[in-house]
Amino acid sequence: RPVSTRRDMTPTATTALVLALTLAHHASLAAAAGPRVIIVGAGMSGISAGKRLSEAGITDLVILEATDHLGGRMRKHNFGGVSVEIGANWVEGVNGGKMNPIWPLVNSTLKLRNFRSDFDGLAENVYKEGGVYDRAYVQKRLDRANEVEEGGAKLSAKLRPSGQDDMSILAMQRLNNHLPNGPASPVDMILDYFKHDYEFAEPPRVTSLQNVVPLATFRDFGDDVYFVADKRGYEAVVHHLAGQYLEADKARNIVDPRLQLNKVVREISYSGSGVTVRTEDDKVYKADYVMVSTSVGVLQSDLIQFKPRLPAWKVLSIYQFDMAVYTKIFVKFPRKFWPEGKGREFFLYASSRRGYYGVWQELEAPYPDANVLLVTVTDEESRRIEQQSDNQTKAEIVEVLRSMFSGEDVPDATDILVPRWWSDRFYRGTFSNWPIGVNRYEYDQLRAPVGRVYFTGEHTSEHYNGYVHGAYLSGMYI
Repeated sequence: RPVSTRRDMTPTATTALVLALTLAHHASLAAAAGPRVIIVGAGMSGISAGKRLSEAGITDLVILEATDHLGGRMRKHNFGGVSVEIGANWVEGVNGGKMNPIWPLVNSTLKLRNFRSDFDGLAENVYKEGGVYDRAYVQKRLDRANEVEEGGAKLSAKLRPSGQDDMSILAMQRLNNHLPNGPASPVDMILDYFKHDYEFAEPPRVTSLQNVVPLATFRDFGDDVYFVADKRGYEAVVHHLAGQYLEADKARNIVDPRLQLNKVVREISYSGSGVTVRTEDDKVYKADYVMVSTSVGVLQSDLIQFKPRLPAWKVLSIYQFDMAVYTKIFVKFPRKFWPEGKGREFFLYASSRRGYYGVWQELEAPYPDANVLLVTVTDEESRRIEQQSDNQTKAEIVEVLRSMFSGEDVPDATDILVPRWWSDRFYRGTFSNWPIGVNRYEYDQLRAPVGRVYFTGEHTSEHYNGYVHGAYLSGMYI
């Protein structure tokens, strides 16, 4: 979700397309017909790109969305009588020197219920089999992990901007003598997981040091994060943006014919004179340009065929980047058995198996008396869990909780919600992560257009890939 140098505010895919379309628009005024644009995907980036084009006078648009709803990976779900977010959940980066563009939309314009996440007291909330670890011991290991991270920030600042000196976070940890093979004890592993995997959904051996340390989101916008818990859903932000240029009814539902749902794009043909898009229901759409806002995971799959095939440099740039998997599992119980109150919102399970149901969040503040816990898994654990039954996952979770709270009468869970983003052909994961081995030039190729085919999405936001604000800005600055 991270990145470095400052190009999000300079011309990117949307800006370039707006310029090209504006020129085409003026050139075609005599014929009383402006350029036509197809946008593939109605998630945050696709909707914000449509808004940007509309503001530039480019209104001959059609937005083709594969699912039956707006919002993409911002998606609410009714679970146990409350509205939970199975995708994006937080406004990340608040109360800093610059304003995160999502924050005023959430907190002021829409006034969505939100809660500042409290990570204080983490050292006294790390569990093992049979109970909690000694706070002083965990704090000592946490202080050491923080020292290593500070050393990594200093090292990252010395690396050449080209990215040719980049290394993995794990390599940096080894250089800082954080144990010969990186964090290895159960406590060190869960603290490392919380610092890195819980943020990027991939382990330190995969993630680029130069592009995540320091993390631009928190450096630019502030260290605070706010958990959105509103019955309208975090997706209300996307609906609000869409309503600024698409026709809506009195209930604020989008009814504009330019938004077409359940349209699965399977083929994009392009030439010097225009583009043709074919959907799964054999409908054909023609335009001057197409803006593809699908996830990089979808681009890596065979869902959409490009004709002619995208050039080798473009295909390689797509395949080199990572589509990570971050799974938020909601579990409901007949009663509470876990600690609550200040400094107790988050707790960790230090297993000898790295990433095994490690990060927990109690949700009493956003969902009073709902008796719901949230546990997050990532990467290989996410893929494993997606392929097994929910009953099996529920049994594993209850077993872990009974191990952690051995002195409590832990009841069986009554319900569970396991999102399956990786298995979903319309997403193939949750958000992108910048891996070691992708330099600035190669990243620019990921964002670059191919003829009349343009690309947007959170993965094209150089500073904020993986974040909601990254998706928004990638659309606004195409």
